[in-house]
Amino acid sequence: MSEEGATPATAHGFAHCEKPERYIQQLVSHWSHKMATSYDQESRVGAFPFSETENAVMTARPDGIAITLVTGERTRNVHMRGVIERHIDRFAFREAPLKYEWNEQ
Repeated sequence: MSEEGATPATAHGFAHCEKPERYIQQLVSHWSHKMATSYDQESRVGAFPFSETENAVMTARPDGIAITLVTGERTRNVHMRGVIERHIDRFAFREAPLKYEWNEQ
């Protein structure tokens, strides 16, 4: 549940990279000790339930990672984008820093 007066925020992002599926799988494994992450091999989708009000879904595309991030409010959404970017860049160290494009809804 979001804080009183807070408006839920959704952002759609894209990270251009050469090995999107590999980076999502590594992130699923990395965060699995903190949350119930999952990865669907067939759809190439990783799910990251950060909390009851925050989650991210990452989909491997031929040219990068499509990201949908939902948080309880905008400030937190902007913060979590940075967390996601830093973590993906760690796994994509050979081609990092990646270029991220974000659009808010």
